[in-house]
Amino acid sequence: MCGVFGAALVCGLGEAVAQAPRMTKVDPPNWWAEMPKAMLLVQGENLSGARFHVSDARVRVEKTKISANGHWAQLWLSASPVKAETVTITAQANGGTTTLPFTFAARRKSDDGFAGFSSKDVMYLIMTDRFADGDATNNGVGYDRAKPRGWHGGDLRGIAQQLDYLQDLGVTTVWITPVYQNHEDQSYHGYGATDMYAVDEHFGTLEDFKALAAALHKRGMKLVLDTVPNHVGPAHVWVEDSPEPDWFHGTKGNHREAQGDFKPLTDPHAPWLTQRDVTEGWFANVLPDLNQENRAVAQYLTQNAVWWIEQAGLDGLRLDTFPYVGREFWKGFHAEIHGLYPRVTTVGEVFNTDATITSAFAGGVTRNGVDTGLDTPFDYPGYFGLRDVLLHGAPMSKLAEVWRLDALYPHPERLVPFEGNHDTPRFLSEAGATPAKLKLAFAILATMRGMPQIYSGDEIAMRGEEDPDNRRDFPGGFVGGAENAFVNGSRTAEQREMHDWVKGLLDLRRAHDVLQTGEQQVLQTGVDTMVYVRGRNLRWGCASGDGEGRVLVVVNKGDKAEMLDLPMSHTAIAECRKTSAFWGAEGAVEIKGDMLHVVVSPGSVEIIGVN
Repeated sequence: MCGVFGAALVCGLGEAVAQAPRMTKVDPPNWWAEMPKAMLLVQGENLSGARFHVSDARVRVEKTKISANGHWAQLWLSASPVKAETVTITAQANGGTTTLPFTFAARRKSDDGFAGFSSKDVMYLIMTDRFADGDATNNGVGYDRAKPRGWHGGDLRGIAQQLDYLQDLGVTTVWITPVYQNHEDQSYHGYGATDMYAVDEHFGTLEDFKALAAALHKRGMKLVLDTVPNHVGPAHVWVEDSPEPDWFHGTKGNHREAQGDFKPLTDPHAPWLTQRDVTEGWFANVLPDLNQENRAVAQYLTQNAVWWIEQAGLDGLRLDTFPYVGREFWKGFHAEIHGLYPRVTTVGEVFNTDATITSAFAGGVTRNGVDTGLDTPFDYPGYFGLRDVLLHGAPMSKLAEVWRLDALYPHPERLVPFEGNHDTPRFLSEAGATPAKLKLAFAILATMRGMPQIYSGDEIAMRGEEDPDNRRDFPGGFVGGAENAFVNGSRTAEQREMHDWVKGLLDLRRAHDVLQTGEQQVLQTGVDTMVYVRGRNLRWGCASGDGEGRVLVVVNKGDKAEMLDLPMSHTAIAECRKTSAFWGAEGAVEIKGDMLHVVVSPGSVEIIGVN
């Protein structure tokens, strides 16, 4: 007589008959020929004591590590094949044998995407669930547009259907929030992964993801994917059943809460006590913090980024919660990414007002530890400075003070400035905000150094308080809306005015290369005014003979007109003699001898060509 007891079949007087191993899932679900050797994480049952091998002897399993409960097996392969092939993974144990097919595909050609982004680009942030519903059949479980934190139906096809709108606006690079599977009612945002190798059904399919990338690339546009190596969602299978005991920092029942003060990470005198809750705490005390010090976790996360890049020919990654992950991990991560994809670029979220802190995480900076390899952080100090001067009464000189600290970055020209994103209140919902002030913010954003980033909806003057109110549906992207801001004739007067202002500025930026890649020099700042120049060889003024001239930007946030007298000698506009109005009033500028006189109206900007 036999009966089932636990994972074994028990017969007679306690005699146990081992059950056959089962393999139900493998991460990554595929890999590529001529890629670095992979670690396969196999999920299943009865894996304890199993022996694994691969049908291609050139791709042998050189190391195996199986979890104590037999649910997980790490298979560290010796190599990847030189040509595409499908192999068989075999697990053999006393209870039997099981197999699983695994494909090594051919890699994409090096020019099939992978372009990277730079200051020549304009980045547009899309929260996928809130932009456009292109396929109502995938709305699924949790869909309820009446709930601010519910799923609203936006998807990858919806984005693809609005590429004409984005390209006409002047966008060249689209950043989308994570597309991971998020099987929770309020995880519409994508930052609580339950499977890092699956596209959530609400967003569509992997084919939809690849189709969006292909459609962007066909237009000469780029795709940046939000990636989250710091944590997973609380509903991830690992939380209750981890592949290793130290897969996370802490456990569901015993962990520390993440703290967002990054200063201790940049203080050589700070004790570990003040640093540990940044890199080892659970974000919001809810999101399980992955332990990147575990070699297998680091390998898993790095491979995951490579997998998404190769699937779609991604041009870049946005790296969420960047300082919450240790620098050693980022060093290895970027060595792998940049080794495989030399042009792919990364931008990291370092949510802090202080440039001495944000710059510490930029690639090339080693004053606080090893080089992270990050191409650039977002310009959060610039974001706070921009809002402070336009909304909170700070003098314009404060923004110049932020720019002064550009010296801390090895590549300040790579910075990504912005006036808002999905984690901040909308500009127009801040106290004292007006459309005129938002226009000034966009004018500065479009003419300052770096690559401007626009949060979808700001270009049509959308409102929204703190999360989730700042994540309202884009008007026109969903059935039943009274407005359709994707179409010019359907926009309200306010939407049309702001949209056309932003489009005009981006057209101007595209027309003048020095606004994209030129140096920057601040000529004068005051309480309400600021004057800066973009161009090349600025040290030599117009005598440099570069032939491109300079672009002079004059901003007046005050409520009265200002007449500014600017000395020209020993500045970027020395020996310049001609001016032309690119943006603003004709006749607002005049050169007299060695002085340049500018009249700027209240609450306005003048953009002037000088050569």
